[in-house]
Amino acid sequence: MKKKEPSRAKKIISRLITIISVSVFLYAAYGLSDVLIDYYKNRQALSSMQDIYYNVDSEDENRKPDEVRSGFDELLKENDEVVGWITMNGTQIDYPILQSDNNTDYLYRDYNNRETRAGSIFLDFRNDITTENKNTVVYGHRMKDGSMFQHLTKYMDEDFLSEHQTFEFDTLYESYEAEIFSVYNTLTDFNYIQTDFSDKEKYGDLLKKMKNKSRIKTDVNIDSDDQIITLSTCDYELDENEGRLVVHAKLKKI
Repeated sequence: MKKKEPSRAKKIISRLITIISVSVFLYAAYGLSDVLIDYYKNRQALSSMQDIYYNVDSEDENRKPDEVRSGFDELLKENDEVVGWITMNGTQIDYPILQSDNNTDYLYRDYNNRETRAGSIFLDFRNDITTENKNTVVYGHRMKDGSMFQHLTKYMDEDFLSEHQTFEFDTLYESYEAEIFSVYNTLTDFNYIQTDFSDKEKYGDLLKKMKNKSRIKTDVNIDSDDQIITLSTCDYELDENEGRLVVHAKLKKI
């Protein structure tokens, strides 16, 4: 018996499905390539900044207290909103820190003021690097290629934290060793980014809460006479919009 030929309508529907599938694939591929290009450009920009920062010949031995430290001079020529640098061994975190008069400018802008998904690592606008802030707050995105603050997740591992409990934090004028005392997930309703305190008691109370929240217990002693640095990035464990991953460290001038 002769097989029935597919009807004209079925052929048209089949072709439409094929066209739609190919279109969806091409659109997705275009979107993915756009993301990959953005990642590539971001890595190139960061690599360029690292070259500028580390390839300096001058020394800081005879530098006056109010003079900018070597390494930052050239960076400031490119962007005068550079205020520091953060380096965390065992991670990709080795970046300049920027600061504007708000906490939105560098969410999606890089060091060259180019629009990018990765944004920049930036200091809370309420902080002032020329004074001794009680809580210095630094923000950054978590990018899928491991860049920016994605590798803060490594500090949720007890073994990694014990081997990398300190990191370097430099400002234009000072250099600090930062010793991690707390790592945890939280929601934005916990005010871990508070920068001003009416008295030492209120600051001390916040420090206790920060330490008690830690997923990993540390033996770092912390009190209201200490300065700390807070690193904050998005996290999806508790909530995809309000969730945050936070790392706190005690600062010691080098």
